[in-house]
Amino acid sequence: MIDDIVLFIHIVKSQGLAGAAKKLKIPAATVTRRLKKLEEKVGCKLIHRSARQFRLTTEGQVYFESFTDLVERFESISKELSSEANSLEGSLTVLAPTNISIGYLQPMWSQFIGDHPEIQLNLKLNNDNKDMVEEHADIALRIGPQRDSSLYQIKVGSIPSVLVASHKYLAKSAPLNSLEDLKHHKCITVSHMPTWKFQHSKSKLKQTINPESSLKVNDISIASKFAKDGHGIALLPPSEVLEYLHCEQLFMPLPDWQGPARDIFLIWPSGKLLSAKAKCLKEHIQRYMKVALNELAC
Repeated sequence: MIDDIVLFIHIVKSQGLAGAAKKLKIPAATVTRRLKKLEEKVGCKLIHRSARQFRLTTEGQVYFESFTDLVERFESISKELSSEANSLEGSLTVLAPTNISIGYLQPMWSQFIGDHPEIQLNLKLNNDNKDMVEEHADIALRIGPQRDSSLYQIKVGSIPSVLVASHKYLAKSAPLNSLEDLKHHKCITVSHMPTWKFQHSKSKLKQTINPESSLKVNDISIASKFAKDGHGIALLPPSEVLEYLHCEQLFMPLPDWQGPARDIFLIWPSGKLLSAKAKCLKEHIQRYMKVALNELAC
């Protein structure tokens, strides 16, 4: 019966049985037979039809208005499952945070572009959580879980935060052998993390510090640069300071103490099937993050 309802909606939209037969590529006689079968099932006439006239009955109008949205949704989902949706060619719009994308995750994006030149990546970077529907995005990378129940989300990784400081700063400052020593130090704090919560990587002991800020910022990128320039000690994700750590412009004075983790999620609208292109990127990100986070932990 569902197929007959779909046929009825197409008959109305085509304003005739012949138009529906042409659009659906089925014989006109089949359209006539199935419409009659549907009318018999619902127990009333749905369309007044003759050689010169096509008009819905009152019941037909109610039937059309009741089912047209459902049929359109059904056909939209069917289209997503079609060969077009399963193609690894064409545009793919992705939303992602600016800082982590132009820094730590830049090689991930570059690798994807190189591996899939037939996919036209439209990467929109912004630290605000832009609306996916308004941005016509296929998939998005976000920091932290999303409260919006209309979104599917999967966690693809977690990056802890660590204390970092430059050799220049540590050389001129008081000893730093424990978290309690932080009260004698200049602390660079980021607005979204005014309280520093730590856990010891070996003993699992937890400790909370309320640092006295000598410098407050609202961006972790500038916080890492201030720390590199010797203005104090900061609690930051190692992904944001990896380059500075490798070239020894920054050090981790208390490496066994880890701060809050930043969970990374992939999200997309619920009720929407991921296209083959979006699935391809999803799997690429999952593979990359698994390897990259293992290297980061080392």
